[in-house]
Amino acid sequence: MIRLIVGLGNPGTEYEDTRHNAGFWWVDAAARKLGVTLTRDRAYHGLVARINRDVGPLWLLEPQTYMNLSGKSVAALARFFKIAPAEILVVHDEIDLPPGQARVKLGGGAAGHNGLKDILAQLGSPDFWRLRIGVGHPGVKSEVVDWVLQKPMAEHREAIHQCIGKSLDALPLLLEGSMERAMMKIHTKPAKPAATQP
Repeated sequence: MIRLIVGLGNPGTEYEDTRHNAGFWWVDAAARKLGVTLTRDRAYHGLVARINRDVGPLWLLEPQTYMNLSGKSVAALARFFKIAPAEILVVHDEIDLPPGQARVKLGGGAAGHNGLKDILAQLGSPDFWRLRIGVGHPGVKSEVVDWVLQKPMAEHREAIHQCIGKSLDALPLLLEGSMERAMMKIHTKPAKPAATQP
């Protein structure tokens, strides 16, 4: 069962539309779906919302520490409420997936993602769930940093937001811990657009 959903991104208007903030976009959409508003909480260095459920509260969190210190926020909330790594879902941008695709996985390394790197270090465990939102790859490793800090082109942005909407359909399954069923729902690839006739 998931008790904490974390969306990764960078605070500030200059970053809000950039690829690196795909995790924020997802949690913002989840908050709308759940009918809650994220509010600043200094104790957890982030924007936080609490959803009361019969099985216990669900927390939504957007760290406001900047990406490379995300773990400071995640660990503060998880420790206070005694939330185990396996009860945490971290939503983040993924350059190794094309826009429009998402993948759920448990554990693993950080794969160069600074937000995941800090969460791994602060929690002391890799055994948390990840929802990877595809933002595409620039094609050249040296351009990755600039790529994730840029706004996606219109068709990529649309594909990312459609993917967010589709993956949110699996939110009830994620929350109850039916991860295999959630994966089946999320991992189906979007239909390719029909080729236009010349």
